[in-house]
Amino acid sequence: MSEENSFGGRMRRYATVTTKMSGVAARLAGERFLGIGIDRDKHAAELTAILGGIKGPLMKVGQLIAVLPDVLPEEYARELRSLQSNAPAMGWPFVKRRMQGELGPGWQSKFAEFGQEAAAAASLGQVHKAKLPDGRAVAVKLQYPDMASAVEADLKQLKLLLALYERTDKAISPGDVHLEIGDRLREELDYDRERRHLHLYRHMLADEPGVSVPEPIDDLSTGRLLTMTWLDGVPLLSLKDAPLEQRNRLAYNLFRAWYVPFYRYGVIHGDPHPGNYAARPDDGINLLDFGCIRVFPARFVNGVIELYHALDTGDRDRAIAAYETWGFTNLSHELVDVLNQWASFLYGPILENRTRLIQNEGGTEYGKEVAAKVHAELRRLGGVKPPREFVFMDRAAIGLGSVFTHLGAEINWYKLFHDLAGDFDAGALAARQAAALAASGVPGEALPGRLNPVG
Repeated sequence: MSEENSFGGRMRRYATVTTKMSGVAARLAGERFLGIGIDRDKHAAELTAILGGIKGPLMKVGQLIAVLPDVLPEEYARELRSLQSNAPAMGWPFVKRRMQGELGPGWQSKFAEFGQEAAAAASLGQVHKAKLPDGRAVAVKLQYPDMASAVEADLKQLKLLLALYERTDKAISPGDVHLEIGDRLREELDYDRERRHLHLYRHMLADEPGVSVPEPIDDLSTGRLLTMTWLDGVPLLSLKDAPLEQRNRLAYNLFRAWYVPFYRYGVIHGDPHPGNYAARPDDGINLLDFGCIRVFPARFVNGVIELYHALDTGDRDRAIAAYETWGFTNLSHELVDVLNQWASFLYGPILENRTRLIQNEGGTEYGKEVAAKVHAELRRLGGVKPPREFVFMDRAAIGLGSVFTHLGAEINWYKLFHDLAGDFDAGALAARQAAALAASGVPGEALPGRLNPVG
């Protein structure tokens, strides 16, 4: 069952996708080069319908790119945010073939029970609930066929769309966005890497009683099959109308689940949408998906801390140094002031030492106003090319903030941040990270030139 990226597989995918996507590209090109007006709202709805009907990476790309500021027009981003990872599941014949191909003809003897119906189906694979002979309930994650070819074909389509949009609006160059999404999608196809991510997160969060991470079953996992213990819980946002005290506990545990790995180990969970979390009966958090994980060198995290202090004290030179650490170039004072407007919005909750909602007065509408103002200023100043490392940092910050907003939690975010990162030391982070990566077998991130580890 060889399913490596192949010419034939890519061609089949092109045939499936190109027909559907060519109209999208043609209309964007017509708007730009021929001055043909289009109804962007209607067009964006058509694009969302197309992506939602194509099993595979394009659906995930739609979800990823929808929350990145200014990569696509707001009409498109708004529609793409409605995409859900609810692709139709593959049937039992596929499941049997996949399981036999990964574990051998006697695969069923390795389980006491195995559910024939998928418990969940997403863009790249589906999950079945099963039981091991020792009685443990497990989740068995199966990758759809030909996903490697689909990823490469779909990334070419994405590159075309991004290039067309960049020609209409040069405020933000999306070139590195495409590179970063490509690398992360390829990693998500490697279920053996995700298995190691599970070991990494169990290591990093071992001392967090409010967070649960599944245990991988190593001998029942392969590159396209991941078996892990089943964690019982309810959808996080099903509790958005729970008492405030309960919602605050959930938000606190979610904050720790995401930021302990980042500020202590330089690791982020790059796909923080509500479906990747479940609430335990005791208001703890279950983390459920570990395909999109990003490892950053200590200097990158130090830059995040430095920008916080620069914004807190109004130190423009310190802000410039932070941006340059990340790889921004040609930073005029005017451009830095514009970047700081967006950064101040994102950092806002941890800059105020008081109990508050994650989004203050104005809520999402205020965020849109800030984004629109920053976008217009960047366009006036000739545009900016964000370093690729920011793709999932921006996405994660916005996605996580959205979950907190839905929960309506009222917390002193400043205190949570300072309790965790008040004694931040880049050298200590580098040492912890090296030990954690070695223990779990996860490779470190090679970021040439500008972001080597401390020392």
